[in-house]
Amino acid sequence: MLKQRIITAVILAPIALAAILFLPIAYFEILIAVVICLGAYEWANMSGIKIRIFKGWFSILVGSIIALLILTVDDKSIWHQGQLHPLYKGILAVAALWWVVSLLMIIAYPKYSRFWQKSISIRATFGVLTLVPTFVAIVSLRTSLYEVDPFYGASLLFYVLGIVWAADIGAFFVGVKFGKHKLRPNVSPGKTLEGLLGGVGASFAIIAFAALHYQVEPTKISLHIVVGAITVAVSALGDLNESMFKRCAGIKDSGKLLPGHGGIMDRIDSLTAAFPVFTFCYVVWMA
Repeated sequence: MLKQRIITAVILAPIALAAILFLPIAYFEILIAVVICLGAYEWANMSGIKIRIFKGWFSILVGSIIALLILTVDDKSIWHQGQLHPLYKGILAVAALWWVVSLLMIIAYPKYSRFWQKSISIRATFGVLTLVPTFVAIVSLRTSLYEVDPFYGASLLFYVLGIVWAADIGAFFVGVKFGKHKLRPNVSPGKTLEGLLGGVGASFAIIAFAALHYQVEPTKISLHIVVGAITVAVSALGDLNESMFKRCAGIKDSGKLLPGHGGIMDRIDSLTAAFPVFTFCYVVWMA
């Protein structure tokens, strides 16, 4: 299993790096849309949809929404005079609200969850609220200040990836070594409070490095730290959110597309929360 994970990571990491840095924006949008559609197929399974063709239709639905967004807001209109397009900003605002709702659902689970646990349509709607804003967030960050510096948006993507991955690694090692207090055992028995704190601590190294790299003004250091901390915290929420829906569906992995890693959603669950929330904070407070 570990060998498979390493081989898969070694193959995918350079591809992701090259795509973020060198793909033209139009092709980058298409690539992210494809990844999101693959995630949608797996989300259909987590929603309780068992028939393959219906999973495909859900994936097509999500893809159609993204295609409509691309046609409505071309890559040169995403940002105008330093302001994000109102449609994209509205989607990110809805996403931020959705993650607040998700937090409440996780805290309450399994109590007060019957209304959505038994409904395939509601669980599928939660998938739309999770996946579509992820596309919007990634594309919004990648195109930020693109005319000034084509790689500035890429650095923002790497920043979010860096703090989320640092949090995952820190949480794993601290959780294994010191984890005693379960975070939400009804949702994900393996997650501990100690692991969460370890992840937050590890991510702060990336946050500090980014503050130096972007030469953040001293008066904005506290805001930079707060936004980074929120991003790390909400990335853990994304992980718990997916675990909750997989538990409802009675499955261990979201899919089998990535050998040793499970499915697409198993790899991007934290990012589906981190990217939209960070981007919303970036647009409102930092851009």
